[in-house]
Amino acid sequence: MSSDLSRRLAAEAIGTAFLLAAIVGSGIMGERLAGGNTAIALLADSLATAGALYVLIEWFGPISGAHFNPAVTVVMAVRGDIGWPVAPAYAAVQMVSAIAGVVIANLMFELPVVSWSQHVRIGPAQWLSELVATFGLLGVIWVCSRTKPSAVGALVACYIGGAYWFTASTSFANPAVTLARALTNMFAGIRPIDVPEFLVSQAVGAALAVTIFGWMMPVRKGSDANVTNAAAAPERAPVRT
Repeated sequence: MSSDLSRRLAAEAIGTAFLLAAIVGSGIMGERLAGGNTAIALLADSLATAGALYVLIEWFGPISGAHFNPAVTVVMAVRGDIGWPVAPAYAAVQMVSAIAGVVIANLMFELPVVSWSQHVRIGPAQWLSELVATFGLLGVIWVCSRTKPSAVGALVACYIGGAYWFTASTSFANPAVTLARALTNMFAGIRPIDVPEFLVSQAVGAALAVTIFGWMMPVRKGSDANVTNAAAAPERAPVRT
């Protein structure tokens, strides 16, 4: 493994772990302080997640691209911004680090290292929400990482913060996040039995995003000055979660 790839994988590992610690930790804190008010707990979770996500993208984007999300990695590979041989390593690191982030959050709040979630998230509305959330996230990344690369961190953070509220599922939009959140029985959790349907919905949303936004804004190497210039050093373009 090259030293460059090692650095990129380390950035993905640390960033993904921090992202999950932010999601789960803020959910725990919000739930404890909200006194049973779910809206306040969700507000705390969404604001903390959006803020942390923006910082993490700015922090690690120049090193690894700040994917923190296997769906993002696959889409970047489809578009040619990251090599296919690297994509499985990115995805594996993201999965493992997401679990580590949840474990860290649980420990910070003196909870069991792993507590399987009992938070029910099932049904067509939840599945449609995950499809929409993932479709929108990857659409933002597909277009804006080429047209407004310096703004991607803010745009992705704003999108996820908003999607917490406009989707019934609170916008997981990330297979690594979905799997890891099954390991906490607090506000941000999801029952393990509900995970497969979320993953399928996310895969469908990702496929639709690639199909539709790939058609709307195809990659034309060397023929579109704006796209080509924005894609300079493509593997370092700051894209998320």
